[in-house]
Amino acid sequence: MADFMLPLTRRRLLHAGMIGAAAGFASPAPGKAVASPIARAPAPGEIESHGLSTFGDLAESPDFKHFGYVNPNAPKGGTLALSPPSPTFDTFNAYVLRGNPATGMSLVFDTLMNQSLDERDAYYGLVARKVRISSDKLTYTFFLRPEARFHDGTPLTASDAAFSLNILKAKGHPVISQMLRDLVSAEAVADDVLICRFAPGRSRDLPLTVANQPIFSRAFYEKRDFEATTLEPPLGSGPYKVETFDQGHFIAFSRVKDYWAKDLPIAIGQGNFDMIRFEYFGDSQVAFEAFKAGAFTEREENIARVWATGYEFPAARDGRVKRAIAPNNNIPSIQGWVFNTRRKIFRDPRIREAIGYAFDFEWTSRNLMYDAYRRISSYFENSELAAKGLPSDAEKALLDPWRDQLPPDVFGEPYMSPVSDGSGQDRIQLKKANDLLTAAGCQRRDGQLFLPDGAPLSFEFLDNSNTFERHTQPFIKNLKLLGVSAHMRVVDAAQYKKRLEDFDFDVVHDVLIMAWSPGEELRAYFDSSTADVNGTRNLPGIRHPAIDALVDRALKAKTREELVACCRALDRVLRSQHYWVPHWYNPVHRYAYWDLFGQPEHMPKFDTGVLWTWWWDEAKAKKINFTGR
Repeated sequence: MADFMLPLTRRRLLHAGMIGAAAGFASPAPGKAVASPIARAPAPGEIESHGLSTFGDLAESPDFKHFGYVNPNAPKGGTLALSPPSPTFDTFNAYVLRGNPATGMSLVFDTLMNQSLDERDAYYGLVARKVRISSDKLTYTFFLRPEARFHDGTPLTASDAAFSLNILKAKGHPVISQMLRDLVSAEAVADDVLICRFAPGRSRDLPLTVANQPIFSRAFYEKRDFEATTLEPPLGSGPYKVETFDQGHFIAFSRVKDYWAKDLPIAIGQGNFDMIRFEYFGDSQVAFEAFKAGAFTEREENIARVWATGYEFPAARDGRVKRAIAPNNNIPSIQGWVFNTRRKIFRDPRIREAIGYAFDFEWTSRNLMYDAYRRISSYFENSELAAKGLPSDAEKALLDPWRDQLPPDVFGEPYMSPVSDGSGQDRIQLKKANDLLTAAGCQRRDGQLFLPDGAPLSFEFLDNSNTFERHTQPFIKNLKLLGVSAHMRVVDAAQYKKRLEDFDFDVVHDVLIMAWSPGEELRAYFDSSTADVNGTRNLPGIRHPAIDALVDRALKAKTREELVACCRALDRVLRSQHYWVPHWYNPVHRYAYWDLFGQPEHMPKFDTGVLWTWWWDEAKAKKINFTGR
């Protein structure tokens, strides 16, 4: 149910494919009724299920009534106002390369299946009432609900679902099209039957990827360019639709009161607000002041300084604004400064490692972040997927074929982020950095460090906000002590997006979202095939045969144990290459909200539930005499 929001860029095209031209991608003409195949029992070896999961485990039975983390009797009404991290938007087309999409567009579109917020990797039928899986796991037949409707009342059919998958594979954002590359065909054989065929050797999570793609109206796009940036509200079938907007300032979605799926178990107790608004401010401090004034009503607080010192305003003191902390059971967002290894200055891992020693996390944590965060070392931090200790026998078996292309330390203890003395200028750490730079052939003249080819070791931290300026400037100061010339540049959102798409950057702040059972995101983040695709999520430009092989093995892992070994081995190699300077993560959810809402008795395990499970409480609003939005 989350937006398609890669941190914090999105969309692109892989190629302008011929949608529906190949026989395998044929679909019935829109509006033409096709008789459903005669129902039959699954053949030997076939499986039918009301849902899908990574390794086949589903907590909910086929006849479940509603999720356990919702209030099935939650009232409908009121407004939830949020503020997105993106500073602006200029399009409603959130699934292609062009433009800066408005937050919340996934509210408009239904999918074949939707994810439970209480399970790691489980999806249950939404538009699809069930799925039949062939014995070789290469053919998935989705049986659609005949009552599914778009917002204009027209039926949502298998033809629409096939069209959506085909056009996303051919013209969707490169991240999506890459994930769908092993989808051989998507074919509507009846109004309520969609058959998806996959290539042999396909990635483990491809069925989940297919089941979670938005379903577009084929008829709507017959007269529109799918790749266009546009502020025309799209035709969807989901629980909300675009109601009103002011470009770059806000967008509001209204609840579809006759939503076709509102009484399904997967939807009961969810989508309770009559209106969901996203307010744009462009500056984090301005956004916080707006929250204090009630311009939006809930925020997850990711700035430790603000959490520690900012909630002394009147509404917080008298209880009209509440604060809460909840455990974060997810693999945390993996964030850090990433090096663009397409630049020659960052091609040597020793130079990248040396730069990392100049960042004093302990000083930064104590002086700027109230020691509220923990340092990241692993790409799978805070999970069983993170490499620890010496490699297991299973990890060795995966790593041994690449021994001659890997540094020896991959086969020892995994690399850990440096721990400083907290002084802000740790001489021991700076000496380690200097030794690495010298070993890499760098030379210092008149206080400036030069690469072996004579070019100065100079680079730019690029960002689209000043959020990390307080953290970056002390880092830059230490780099200067080493003779490295660095500076920070903040550009507007459009320029930032364009420069990332064109690889026109040295170092940028990035965030990776890792699933508990990682799948296609591994290829998107780390595989050589994605390194030079415009708009890629592989911002460092990672190209390494061992990493490619480990990603491939992880995507095809058939058991949890096999996946864990693959990810731990991958983690060892990634950490040894020093593609980033790791940041920190928050072990809890910290959020604040105006006391206007009702909440279920139990929150979901892997989400705060704010958007989907909370509801407007009119009595509370009257009690505090709320005068905000």
